[in-house]
Amino acid sequence: MKRNQFRSIAFAFLGVLLQCYTAVAQQNKYIEHQVVFQENGKYGGWPANHGIWVWGDEILVGFVQASFNKDEKGLHTYDPKTAENYYARSRDGGETWSLQDAYSLGQTAWGHDNNISDSKAAKPEVLKEPMPDFTSADFLLTFLRHNNDDGPSHFYYSNNKGATWDGPFVFPNMGTAGIANRTDYHVESSTTLTAFVTTAKSNSKEGRVAFVRTTDGGLNWELVSWVTPEHGGFDIMPSSIRLDENTYLTTIRTRLENGQNLISSYLSKNKGNSWQRLVDPAPDTGQGGSPPALVQLDDGRLALGYIHRSVFGSRVHVRFSEDQGRTWGNEIILRSGDGANRDVGYPRMVQRADGKLVMIYYWNHANSAEEKPYRYIAATIFDPEEWK
Repeated sequence: MKRNQFRSIAFAFLGVLLQCYTAVAQQNKYIEHQVVFQENGKYGGWPANHGIWVWGDEILVGFVQASFNKDEKGLHTYDPKTAENYYARSRDGGETWSLQDAYSLGQTAWGHDNNISDSKAAKPEVLKEPMPDFTSADFLLTFLRHNNDDGPSHFYYSNNKGATWDGPFVFPNMGTAGIANRTDYHVESSTTLTAFVTTAKSNSKEGRVAFVRTTDGGLNWELVSWVTPEHGGFDIMPSSIRLDENTYLTTIRTRLENGQNLISSYLSKNKGNSWQRLVDPAPDTGQGGSPPALVQLDDGRLALGYIHRSVFGSRVHVRFSEDQGRTWGNEIILRSGDGANRDVGYPRMVQRADGKLVMIYYWNHANSAEEKPYRYIAATIFDPEEWK
């Protein structure tokens, strides 16, 4: 038997074992899969590049919609010229969803995977008046980037839960080599807000994580500290929580110089002025890696959602921590064995009114001959009480 044939059989056997293990692990557990967006001939992707917000059972999440292109030779089978930002809103805890394009809501600037024509695209401007009260439950902030390396980035804000958006506004580089930002921010007061940003390294490639703050409603921003050092791989796409008025915990998509993909974590006990690296919550996130989706539960535990990406079948995971991220429990499989290749993931997660968690990500069944290959936006709803 040839070596490649042996490897194929071995991987197939491992896939069967994994599906059997998953079936046992999920037995009598509350796990539900829903569709947020799916359309024949369309591609839905990358919720983690946008933002997610929750008010009880109302959830708002951003993503990209584009035309599917089966002839695309790269990882992502879509036509970038057709890509547009969209929002999905649920008012029943993620069971059903309504969609709106971001342009009609006021997000009118060109950006990466938001290919607005020159005749329609607005140019980001410098913010002239402070943004409204950050502490309002209706206030939202979102960051968008022009590329994955050195940006630049711009932002919008909403004062009505994303029904409309004001902007685009220029986001400053603050002395970095460039910022290619996603959305990860925390309100400290009516005029003070902190954010974790992804900056370019000194070679203008992604990336390194920094902690920034505005104290005047967004008119000025200060780079408070570097969270991660510069190295031969990258640290990008943080997902963070504020544990108390002095303490922040962030989890970060990390790739080492040798190509290993993982999720790292850092803790600050002094309002983000300095950082301590903790144990890696997920030491292996597969081929390509996964951004983290970090949530603090009502019972005080932490939940970390992520994807293990594999050409042989990707998986959706969660881990829990009972000590504020210093240690993490076993890797729990929420979804696998349904033909997903590695063009999946980028999760965001919230806890709804009844305590169940709703994880949003993009998914496919491209490895299954019986299923359609299109990428779509999925929601996995599960009960964290099942793993106490």
